[in-house]
Amino acid sequence: MRKLTSITTDKSTVFTIIGITAMILLTLTKAVPSSQIAGYAVFVGIACFFLVEALAKTKGAESGLRFKTVFEDMKKPGVLLWMLLPIVSVIATHAGGTLIFGKEFTSHILGRTSSMLSFDKIPLLIGQLIIAALGEEIAFRGFFAGKAMKIFPFWLCAVVSSVTFAAGHIAAGNAGLVFYDVATIFIDSIIYTIVYRKSGNCLVSTVSHIFSNTTALAAIALTVHLS
Repeated sequence: MRKLTSITTDKSTVFTIIGITAMILLTLTKAVPSSQIAGYAVFVGIACFFLVEALAKTKGAESGLRFKTVFEDMKKPGVLLWMLLPIVSVIATHAGGTLIFGKEFTSHILGRTSSMLSFDKIPLLIGQLIIAALGEEIAFRGFFAGKAMKIFPFWLCAVVSSVTFAAGHIAAGNAGLVFYDVATIFIDSIIYTIVYRKSGNCLVSTVSHIFSNTTALAAIALTVHLS
């Protein structure tokens, strides 16, 4: 029995490393900002999350994706505060970006997201925001950071997964603006990773991610309306 458990653990570790490597390599294609391949890193992460959980025979209560306990997980110490922090981060990011880069900041964000989001169809937009946030959280927090934490130190996992996540959002534009955009996404990703670690549930970090994205869209809409 001990030998069988060891083999199972080794397989889950191997597939964790393979999956993380694949996600990093796909994201590196963003060296060409127009590359569309990087987006597949999310699908790789989602597939690997369920594969590794199956190989490790993860029990429901130990899974990184738990629907039944989401509200209980939100009540864990410090979780709610970290969940809401991205709202403040997004407001500060938008205010700073507008102050430094003017209207170009809003145009850059709209250009980066317009191919994925239907801004003119609110019900569809809401669905897209939820699905996108859930997919990214399963891939980058549930799998990349979450499974890597079983092998490597937490902060290494948080930094590497967040660098990869942020790099996946690179878009063509002014170098300073692109750096600012990616740097702020990196900070938000670190926050989501902390939310995941404290709650143990990527559905909780998904809610935080949705709060962040919704705040960002509201800020953009307000800026466009006022300009």
